[in-house]
Amino acid sequence: MKEDLDLGLLEKTLRSVEKYVDYADIRAHESENTVIVMKDGKIQEIRSGLDTGVCIRVLKKGAWGFSYTNQLDRMDHMVESAIKLADNLSSDVKLAPVETRSDKVKSNARIKLSDVSLEDKKTAMCEVEDAANLDKVISTTVNYVDGEGTTLFMNSEGSSITMEENRVALFLNAVAASETGIQFGHKSTGGAKGFEVIEKEDLELLGRTAATKAVRLLDASPPPSGRFPIVMDSELTGVFIHEALGHASEADLILQNDSILKGKMNAQIGSSLVTIIDDASMDAFGYYAYDAEGVKTKKNVLVEDGVLVSLLSSRETAAKLDISSSGNARSGIGDQPIVRMSNTYLKPGEMTFEELIEDISNGIYLKGSRGGQVDTGKGVFQFNAAESFIIGNGEIKDPLRDVSLSGNILEILQKVDAVGSDFHLGVGFCGKAGQTAPVGDGGPHTRVSEATVGGAD
Repeated sequence: MKEDLDLGLLEKTLRSVEKYVDYADIRAHESENTVIVMKDGKIQEIRSGLDTGVCIRVLKKGAWGFSYTNQLDRMDHMVESAIKLADNLSSDVKLAPVETRSDKVKSNARIKLSDVSLEDKKTAMCEVEDAANLDKVISTTVNYVDGEGTTLFMNSEGSSITMEENRVALFLNAVAASETGIQFGHKSTGGAKGFEVIEKEDLELLGRTAATKAVRLLDASPPPSGRFPIVMDSELTGVFIHEALGHASEADLILQNDSILKGKMNAQIGSSLVTIIDDASMDAFGYYAYDAEGVKTKKNVLVEDGVLVSLLSSRETAAKLDISSSGNARSGIGDQPIVRMSNTYLKPGEMTFEELIEDISNGIYLKGSRGGQVDTGKGVFQFNAAESFIIGNGEIKDPLRDVSLSGNILEILQKVDAVGSDFHLGVGFCGKAGQTAPVGDGGPHTRVSEATVGGAD
């Protein structure tokens, strides 16, 4: 991206529109992206190319106008379209004040993704796939995705930000089969850096771990049903925190009366061991230096010692709730920003895994996630663990399959009675309102004194 040319073009476009509106911002993005899909050791798909786009938002008499183009010679039409949309809408949008920023965020990649050949990327995938081909594994799928680019942001308040961005991830699914049925194992790795993320990973161990999980599940037993003390691993802890608490803390859902946390600011919603954080500034898959509104990111403590102390917000939702923007407005260039999580996790405690389980005479250890449902308005959830084990007299016993965890979000948070000292953040993508955003979620092993467990459908 020719930064000087693009900055000059964006500034010229912004100057041409700001006299007609109350506020305007403009974003441009250019990136090289690669997607590779390998099925059973054979490459099925390779997509590699350059994506370019520009979008503008204008706020006029309380109404948004938004327009997007991937043709730089049509930016005049984009501006006209945005103003026309704002003129034809009626609303009462206001923006929370934020600090004006001028910044250039350099790439933190040690090995540029664009310097790595397709062959080297495929070699990494083959290493994972080869390691996953254990006895009884009948199929494997490896997905590799990366992106390297630059985003420019300017607004009519004087902010001007350039961000070099990188992201890479690798996902493996292994399928095992026997006369008992079919089972699945999944592992992933990634980060908001360069190819060094893949190079430093033990790819053989990643592949073997996912395959071993699938094979082990073939001989696992159906779970008991009832209420048990449980221990969640870092992955399931992260999924619970993201899905059940993270979404409920998004200010747009609270304003839509679709969150169990509405009206609970400064209330005790969990045990004193529960501290939940969303931090886009940390070194993890959901990293970004500034959000889509030019707000500098930072660590946002949502729940501190069990007390709800803040929410995730954009400038618009922050103004409506009379709070400061948390820097969580996110979107691709072709979409209008909405409130999204970044890297969301439960803060670790001080207990070892052995200490977490030593007092459990009859409980369940749940690892990983195979999806589920959450109703943030009613505050209820149901998750399916990827694999589970009986905890008997302080020891990990027989494996279980198709285990479901369900209950009330706030009840589970209140029943957290021990938190591990380990910490891991996963790699994933979160969908909301038709948009997808890269996120991290995780935490330590977490013990809940009592929860409802049963068989997954």
